[in-house]
Amino acid sequence: MSTTGIELSSAVKARHRALAETVELVSSMRFAISMLVIIAIASMIGTVMKQGEAMPNYVNQFGPFWFAVFDKLGLYAVYSAWWFLLILAALITSTALCITRNGPKMIKDMRSWRENVREVSLRNFHHKHEWVSASGRAALAGQNAERLRHAGYAVKIVEKDRGTLVAAKKGAANKFGYIFAHSSIIIILVGGLLDSDLPIQFQQWFMGKTAYPGAGPLEPRHRLGAGNPTFRANTLIPEGESSRQATIQRADGVLVQELPFTIHLKKFDIDFYSTGMPKLFASHVEVQDHETGARFPATIKVNEPLIYKGVAVYQSSFEDGGSKLKLTGFPMEGAGHAPFEIAGEVGGANPLVRAGQEYSVEWSDFRAFNVENTAAGQDVRDVKQGQSLAAQLSSGLDKHSGSAGQNANNKDLKNVGPSVQYKLRDKTGQAREYQNYMQPITLDGALFYLSGVRAMPSDPFNYLRIPADDASSVREWMRLRAALSDAALRALAAQRYAARAMPAGSSEALRDQLAGSSARSLAIFAGDGKQGGYTAVSKFLEQVPAAEQKKAAEIYMKILNGTLWELWQAARARDALAPVAEDEAHARFLQLATNALSDNFLYGAPVYLQLEDFTQVRASVLQLTRSPGKNVVYLGCILLVLGVFSMFYIRERRLWVWLSDEPGGGTRALMAMSTQRKTLDFEHEFNEIKAILPMADKTAPAASGGT
Repeated sequence: MSTTGIELSSAVKARHRALAETVELVSSMRFAISMLVIIAIASMIGTVMKQGEAMPNYVNQFGPFWFAVFDKLGLYAVYSAWWFLLILAALITSTALCITRNGPKMIKDMRSWRENVREVSLRNFHHKHEWVSASGRAALAGQNAERLRHAGYAVKIVEKDRGTLVAAKKGAANKFGYIFAHSSIIIILVGGLLDSDLPIQFQQWFMGKTAYPGAGPLEPRHRLGAGNPTFRANTLIPEGESSRQATIQRADGVLVQELPFTIHLKKFDIDFYSTGMPKLFASHVEVQDHETGARFPATIKVNEPLIYKGVAVYQSSFEDGGSKLKLTGFPMEGAGHAPFEIAGEVGGANPLVRAGQEYSVEWSDFRAFNVENTAAGQDVRDVKQGQSLAAQLSSGLDKHSGSAGQNANNKDLKNVGPSVQYKLRDKTGQAREYQNYMQPITLDGALFYLSGVRAMPSDPFNYLRIPADDASSVREWMRLRAALSDAALRALAAQRYAARAMPAGSSEALRDQLAGSSARSLAIFAGDGKQGGYTAVSKFLEQVPAAEQKKAAEIYMKILNGTLWELWQAARARDALAPVAEDEAHARFLQLATNALSDNFLYGAPVYLQLEDFTQVRASVLQLTRSPGKNVVYLGCILLVLGVFSMFYIRERRLWVWLSDEPGGGTRALMAMSTQRKTLDFEHEFNEIKAILPMADKTAPAASGGT
């Protein structure tokens, strides 16, 4: 078979050379293979790169420059890019021309008996056999034809001037494999185009449809009618709510797809594995037809879609549907520590004013079920060998905070309870995202309230660990945090520490000197409007000669810890509370609280929001698709299977028997056989035919050839 394309006539070539070369190129096998390779590469890109994501995600991932380059190339929606659709159309055209060029020849060859073959040609065949029969030419031709039909061959007897030719063929359907396989490519690609984004793009190009950017009124130009031939859309329905439309994600917004029915979510069920992964989630819905008004119940599960009026409704995922939240806010800046109440709803926003600054709390998500790995692991705050003094003292929030799931070899999966996720946005539009757990979590043998923070949606959460007090709350830590910001209370704590630390009989000057050192230690750690915590301490100690830094650090930390203890007691006394007992448990709490106070400078929030109560509302995310090309693709797949089967498992065999009269009477028979692929099965079949055809003759074979 030739790999070249359709060759136009010489006259056409002379007048339209460019057209002739184009037709030959497009209809050639090399062009079709090139298109297949390009489609394969594009499909690999579409598989590796997430398709249809929000544009800010791509900007965060690739940066502004490569984001713009990939956007121009259409890599964020490869399968609907104009160049990808153009390649599909070119492949369809090329394959159709290949079938047009070779199909008629194959069908003609299948129907042909090749009866023009001559005796001389048959003698040149490798697989041949010759014998002499006492039967007449006509009788022997009939006998051979009958035996070949019994062997599964189609037979035709042709009378020649000098003899009789028995032509037989078997497996001619092998050539249908080529036609079926190439036709299936066209059918599958056409089905893919029918289910592609092309109909929607056509409406945007020629019917004035535009994506809704998310602001302003929703106009008819943003909506696609219920008769839209193909779409893949999503809709989110909270429990007890209904939806009669879905959204199609576009690069510059969304298109609203009208549905021919309304879906009412009565209840959403979800069950989890012990690992926290969803085991089962299902939507119990009621569907109302817009034309007839008829209603019927249905249950939509994963891999069990609802199909109605040509629209398949799949269970895609689930989200929060607007859970009601009650929280307590604790200030994280300044000396004030009076908590306040705040209520929110997932999907909404609350204004917040702190220290004269205006913020907006945007409630992103709520989860009632969180499974974390709480296995005991190495305390990441441990000082490691080889670190500098500054690194030892200022190991920040990103190094020693986070969930306990960091040791993959030691797992203890537990449900740690509900969590709330929100964004705190200032008046300039800058925002940080937070994730706070409702209940304390046991980590490294102590109870902590975890509050995650991240600056970008693509970043992982880093967690501030607030130690729980004797009442399993954050109030004692908040009291200590507020006291650290109070200069007067710090001075009082320094005086109390100096009086306690100095032995009886010490001079007033020594106590005042120690009190001053203690006050400076607290002031450095508190930051006084600048960066505080261990980072500030490390910078201060860098001023000490290197040979004395270790000893200075030990003295400094001893003074700091003692002064912080007195600061805690002074803060409790101011609030008319009894002093805490001086025992190991409270000493451990103070150590953990000090770590959290240092991390608070990296936390970056003016307030900590502690979840107190909630009313959960779930929402089901459904994917709705209309795929008119699905059955077309199925047909193409069936043809592809038949084509491959025909090409690989059906072998075409041709057989000729030339019968000529012998001068002394009788008939000389010459049999020759050919096939496209010579296999052991063909050799076996040739030997069987060679034995069957002369079997009824009493005359011995005259000659034999072949293997």
